[in-house]
Amino acid sequence: MRASARRGLVAAPVAAATAVLALLATAPAQAAPPTPVSAATARAYLADLTVTPEPPRTGYSREQFPHWAIISGTCNTREIVLQRDGTGVVTNASCAATSGSWYSPYDGATWHAASDVDIDHLVPLAEAWDSGAKTWTPAQRQAFANDLIRPELVAVTDDVNEAKSDQDPGTWLPPLTTYRCTYARAWVQVKHHYDLTVDNREKNALATALAAC
Repeated sequence: MRASARRGLVAAPVAAATAVLALLATAPAQAAPPTPVSAATARAYLADLTVTPEPPRTGYSREQFPHWAIISGTCNTREIVLQRDGTGVVTNASCAATSGSWYSPYDGATWHAASDVDIDHLVPLAEAWDSGAKTWTPAQRQAFANDLIRPELVAVTDDVNEAKSDQDPGTWLPPLTTYRCTYARAWVQVKHHYDLTVDNREKNALATALAAC
């Protein structure tokens, strides 16, 4: 495992998320996840990923990836992402979003109720499990599931997120074709940082998407 990935995995998830919360308090709303690496960097990262068939899925459950973590007070990771990715978001005393608007980059839809929005793990938890996270500690999986530093968490239309489920780019890409370059760059960045593997179909789909950037 690369040293950079090792450092990312062992970093305390709550401390990292708290740092992001402090930035959110002082910076204008960006209404978007963190910007992924460039297409050129993503192509280099993709070439560096280990290619291997995914084994049959055994032992997986979402509970293996504790989320959503409390970041500050009553604000958990989901509420922080809703505030980060939304526009004009108003929250109540429990940190729940009561109003605002959210643009879903996967399909180009805009929503005005938080209940219509899911926080997608861009690299799904099950996909992470299949490509290396099965061997991680619970703390490492919690860090991954609540990662606010990399473009792993995205506020999107709930139905689109459900349609995506745990698919990788070999079988699913965002319906909004203009977002596919960004999606591929983000996917590769996350997999590279966490030293996760890819299978051949996934790698080929990512290479095609990145070539079109």
